[in-house]
Amino acid sequence: MTYALYYSPGAASMAVHWMLIEAQIPFEARLINIDEGAQHDPEYRRLNPAGRVPTLIVDGVPRHESTALLMLLAERHPAAGLAPAPGSPERAEWLELMVFMANTVLPAMRDWFYAGEDGDPAGAEAVQALARRRIEQSWDRLDALLADGRAYLVGGKLSTADFLAVMLMRWSRNMPRKALAWPHLAVYIGKLRALPSFIELNVREGLSDWSNPAS
Repeated sequence: MTYALYYSPGAASMAVHWMLIEAQIPFEARLINIDEGAQHDPEYRRLNPAGRVPTLIVDGVPRHESTALLMLLAERHPAAGLAPAPGSPERAEWLELMVFMANTVLPAMRDWFYAGEDGDPAGAEAVQALARRRIEQSWDRLDALLADGRAYLVGGKLSTADFLAVMLMRWSRNMPRKALAWPHLAVYIGKLRALPSFIELNVREGLSDWSNPAS
């Protein structure tokens, strides 16, 4: 099994990058700096016609969509234990959360950040307002899920759902109401940001703006 991850620091590739580090899966990291427009390079567009990250080369074939890649890696590396086993009681909740974040939270985040670029700039404010409501309702749902004191979203252990959720929560850091404003999410985020793999991820991506305070 061979992998090459095309990523941009802090972007939608972050969850996949984190999983590869956590699971100690060998891979080659290839930087595509979206702030510099590298995603529009014709050579990269041949790998990812949408011009987005991540792209993961899986045995020579380019694959896309962060949620799908997380699920694919969990399936290809079951020994890592980063998804509930098929047929287990936790599997349904994991599938539901992965699809919820892919179908609800990710598109709302896209609308929040790119309302004026993806659509009519004149309507951007209304699009952003709706996106904010959807994002905050999502934090309500996840905060309620964590209210029972669980450390992770599914099955009492780290899974792909956590990689995806924490990446999305990080994106809210400059929004009017950050994910950290929700009490159970704040505790959860603190625990996940303390993981050695998350710290290593931030070092590799050169990020320092969303870490736990130094003790």
